[in-house]
Amino acid sequence: MEKKPVKIVTIGGGSSYTPELMEGFIKRYEELPIKEIWLVDIEDGKEKMEIVGTMAQRMWDASPYDVKVHMTLDRREALKDADFVTTQFRVGLLNARVKDERIPLSYGMLGQETNGAGGMFKAFRTIPVILSIVEDMKELCPNAWLINFTNPSGMVTEAVIRYGKWERVIGLCNVPVGAMMDEPKTIDRTLDELVYKFAGLNHFHWHKVYDLNGEDVTMDIVNAFFEGKDSGIPANIHDIPFFKEQLEQMKMIPCGYHRYYYRQEEMLAHLLEEYNDPKLGTRAQQVKKTEEELFELYKDPNLDHKPEQLARRGGAHYSDAACETIASIYGNKNTHIVVSTKNNGAVPDLPADCVVEVSAHIGATGALPIAFGPLHPAERGWLQVMKNMELCVCEAAVTGNYGLALQAFILNPQVPSGETAKKVLNELLLAHKKYLPQFADKIAELEAAGVTIKDDVARELTEKGL
Repeated sequence: MEKKPVKIVTIGGGSSYTPELMEGFIKRYEELPIKEIWLVDIEDGKEKMEIVGTMAQRMWDASPYDVKVHMTLDRREALKDADFVTTQFRVGLLNARVKDERIPLSYGMLGQETNGAGGMFKAFRTIPVILSIVEDMKELCPNAWLINFTNPSGMVTEAVIRYGKWERVIGLCNVPVGAMMDEPKTIDRTLDELVYKFAGLNHFHWHKVYDLNGEDVTMDIVNAFFEGKDSGIPANIHDIPFFKEQLEQMKMIPCGYHRYYYRQEEMLAHLLEEYNDPKLGTRAQQVKKTEEELFELYKDPNLDHKPEQLARRGGAHYSDAACETIASIYGNKNTHIVVSTKNNGAVPDLPADCVVEVSAHIGATGALPIAFGPLHPAERGWLQVMKNMELCVCEAAVTGNYGLALQAFILNPQVPSGETAKKVLNELLLAHKKYLPQFADKIAELEAAGVTIKDDVARELTEKGL
């Protein structure tokens, strides 16, 4: 039976990652016959979308396939009759991330895109937007799949299922893909010679590795790391080694982001060093420079392929996750992919109805999670704290309940509890006023009380309305 051609909509189409996505679709065209691609963005992202969209069309024109790339600021126009909707947007653009990083760091507290205070605020801004997208999808493309790459991916996926009541969603991250691409070579194997099992939360998972005889080779890979082999750590994470004794005890490999928890002292020191260096600045300030360079490259009318510099953004292997997931649903391939999806018992230490990041088989019915089994006390304790913190964040994002936002801050291991936590929460609310209508009453109260933003850069951006 011949399958119908596919309509794909990408929300956040002006992202610098869009060429990576196009590359993945071109590579898979024979199994995923795309009819049309729609890139959607907002007015603030229009210029970038036009640059990257024109380049995306050049990439298709250089391929053997006749695919039209449409660009629009009208989300509803694009969503009509879509088969797959991918989301890769950033509410407030990179300036919002600058504030997420700098305001906590101005108090000596970790500021990072998906961890700590900054990660929670990214969720506060993002969740209302993803829920409005879901409402449009219910009306305009009720049979479409939502493939979310927007961070914090796990919490966004949780909100879509829990509050959007939309089950046809899969959350993705490139971190597990990076591990599976880079680790096998540390023990002179290829990926097809190994079996991977992941369990945990987005940016907070662990994994085990087996050979084709079922022998556990996890510790062989760990030992290779300590012999100096490349651990596949994402480009955006400072490479502080884990404690070997800890890994020997857990007999699992933590994801790169666990450094923010297992080596918090050293990671915070590194972030503060960058924060205090005016030439360097925080990661978001560095990424802004990289993005400027990328978009200058994208303007080149002769560029019709993904440039190597894109890997410096820290999102390598993006297309391998997103495009393979879509191809696996479309073709019912039952491929092993690590996704954020409803637990359904895969991780028995967490409720069945919450979202976890696990190995799953991806086919026509979506994700079928692979059971991992119970974790040991240390990992179980971390996981339960982190999941319940996420649930508080999701509910606060939907309700605008300040007390619940404060609870999430106090629960979060990256936020020292006390008066400073409240100051950081209040300053971030002021900084992101434009994108937090659900907290409007509290923000007005803070403004009336004369609360100001301590960090000069964050304050200046806010005063300019950025």
